[in-house]
Amino acid sequence: MTTKQRAYLKSLAMTMDPILQIGKSSMTPSLTEAVSEALNARELIKINVLQNCSDDPKKLAEIIAERTHSQVVQVIGKKIVLYKEGKDDKKKIMLP
Repeated sequence: MTTKQRAYLKSLAMTMDPILQIGKSSMTPSLTEAVSEALNARELIKINVLQNCSDDPKKLAEIIAERTHSQVVQVIGKKIVLYKEGKDDKKKIMLP
């Protein structure tokens, strides 16, 4: 992903609300499955890491991206933005 593409995705993510939350149970198989389904449906998602989660958001982002075959767009504070390119016939986001 180029810096121009990343900047474009960041601008799209600014107006989004988080659709998933990571709590004290941290990474679970059901969370990974939910993230994967959300990425397939939306391509770009924002995740909120709650205060009671003791794990580092950057490490969580890397783990989730690896498990869901997606890319980390950014991690700011306790917010994670992930992107996964959609299939050719279902693409919603056209990268510059």
